[in-house]
Parts: sequence; structure tokens; C-alpha cells
Amino acid sequence: MKNKIFTLTLSPALDKSTAVERVIPESKLRCENPKFEPGGGGINVSRGIHKLGGSSVAIYPYGGHTGELFKQLLTKEGIEQLTIPAQNWVRENFIVVETTTNRQFRFGMPGPELFPNECQQILDILSSNEHEFDYLVISGSTPKGVPDDFYAQVSSIVKQKKAKLILDTSGTALKEAFNKSGVYLCKPNINELSEIVGEQLNTIPQQEKAAMSIIEKGQVEVLVVSLGAFGAFMASKEGVYHVPAPSVNKKSTVGAGDSMVAGITWSLSQGKSLFQSLKYGVACGTAATMNSGTELFKKPDVDSLYTWIDEHAKQ
Repeated sequence: MKNKIFTLTLSPALDKSTAVERVIPESKLRCENPKFEPGGGGINVSRGIHKLGGSSVAIYPYGGHTGELFKQLLTKEGIEQLTIPAQNWVRENFIVVETTTNRQFRFGMPGPELFPNECQQILDILSSNEHEFDYLVISGSTPKGVPDDFYAQVSSIVKQKKAKLILDTSGTALKEAFNKSGVYLCKPNINELSEIVGEQLNTIPQQEKAAMSIIEKGQVEVLVVSLGAFGAFMASKEGVYHVPAPSVNKKSTVGAGDSMVAGITWSLSQGKSLFQSLKYGVACGTAATMNSGTELFKKPDVDSLYTWIDEHAKQ
């Protein structure tokens, strides 16, 4: 039986992307027709799982005309949703590709504030007996207004439901999460891992030691540390496993991290081992870089890359 996955995005974003021949200051730039896509960490995880042939339920606050368009786009993609009406509009991000150089300019707008009643509605949805899940993925930035103990409350709900919490965030929210027990899997990058342990991690042995110190303290069960073009490594009570990323023609890194989380979560929900799930996650993350804009990945690319990774990554 397939396990049910919920995703939570506290700061969804309507991604608008276009292309122009050259970005020139103080000039009128004639752009291509814009493309609109629903974005934000957990939203991209849900979209990625859908691309893999799976299903999930996306929870997010939405408001304004941008929120209505956002909801329509997700519905068109076939993503099941549980939405919280919000006072503030869903934010917009703007991505421009310079066609002559293939350089990408990414303009990320701040997430609008969430109000106490909206945060409470999210907690009510998660705790409701109507909504059962085996995995909850929280991914993306934490907007203003979210209380300091929000993740602790979510963790408590997840524990009560005997589910697993997967967290992919940064900054204060990430540090707070490590101070609370109950996180099953977390996916920091090297810089975020350095912030958590409070030291520079310039070598692989330093990085592995730092990751295992977190595991040994019981702050999280599984730590997946993304290494960009070099793949990722996983730390757990089983030890440390590295998975290399194959070399590809990179067009965009937008959504690569979310794609990795989607691959890992989907694979785990299918009963695969941690190591198999990491390999599949790296395949998804790498495949996402092969597409321009905010397209995420294509399933045939994932399958091809996974075959290579499976041959080259050994425990």
C-alpha cells in the first residue's frame, strides 16, 4: 500500500519567467511571452512527486488574485490541495533568462506575513482526524508572523499521528527545528550545516563529522547534505553514504533542491531504503538542472540518470 504524503508551504510563490536577448540597464527590454508556474518549496515537492507518478496533498495559504491564479495552476496540474484563505496575496517571483549568454536573473520577493488565525488553521488541518498522512514535508522559507514554536507544534502533531517529518528550510527556523526532537529527515546544504554547528566545513571529513555529531545528539534521524554539482551525502545511525551527481548540461538550478526532496520522499514512501532513496533524490535534483526556468525535471531524464548513479554509487 502506498503511503500518503502531505506537503506544507508557508510561503508559496507565483513564479513568472521570461527570456530576453540582453539585459541592459535603463533600456526597454522586449521579453518573450511570460510563463506562470506555481512555486515554493513544498509546492515543488508535490509537483515533483506528481511527475514521478505519485500523489500528495499540498497545504498552503493563498490570497488575492495571485492566489486564485496559483490555485488554478495547481488544479490544472492535478495536485490535490488543502488551502487556507489568507489576508495577504501570494507573492510573485520573477526569473529572466538572457538568451545571448544563458545567464539567469532571479528576483525573489519577500513572503507576505501570516497572521495568527492563519497559522492556527494550518495546525488545525494537520491535527484533524480527517487528514491522515505518513509523511509531512515542510519546505521553503518561513514568513513573518509564524510563531517561534510553530515547528515544535507541527512536530508534536506528526508524532501523534506516528508519521515522519521531513524538513527543508533555513535560517532561524532550521536552528529551532534542531533544538526540538521529532524531525525524521532534514536537508541542509554545506553553508547551512556550517551555521548549525558554528564552524567552517572546508573538507569532506569535517562535513561528515559535523553531520554525524548532529545524528549522535538525536536532533534528527537522517541528514541529507546537498553538495550541488557533486551530489549529496547522507548521515544516519547506519553511517555516511555519498552519492555522486552525473555531469549534465546545466540550464537552471531553480527547483533542484525541491526535486531532490521529492525524489527522496517518494522513494521512501514506496518502501525503498535510505541509500536507494538518496540515489533517486540525486537523480531528480540533477534532472531538474537540465531544464530552463522553473520546469523541475522530466521523468525519462530521472530514469536515465538513476541508472548511471545506481552503477557508480556504492555503500
